[in-house]
Amino acid sequence: MKPPERDAAHLYDMLAAAKELEQMLEDHDLAAFLNDQVLRRAVERISEIIGEAARRVSPSCRQMYADIRWREIIGQRNITAHEYGRIDHALLYRTAMQDIPVLIKQLESLLRLLD
Repeated sequence: MKPPERDAAHLYDMLAAAKELEQMLEDHDLAAFLNDQVLRRAVERISEIIGEAARRVSPSCRQMYADIRWREIIGQRNITAHEYGRIDHALLYRTAMQDIPVLIKQLESLLRLLD
């Protein structure tokens, strides 16, 4: 069963933002990231975009593709958007470096199924 077209659009938005985030951090280690306020803010914003797009994916689609860590993605968005004083930038960096490549592969596989 294919998800609704609007879900596919949100999945594409997630993928585009995740790829942008991966590219943005490509040549930065943790120290460089922590010392670059503009980069930190950009990563925060892209994380929000990924989480907001994930939040807009229908519950039925999220349930069908439960291997994607929807709750964590949306939760990160909520912290970044609403509790920005609590952002752990080292954790955000690790998440971007470890989890974003996995998410990209998951989304690419999922979107291939939808074509």
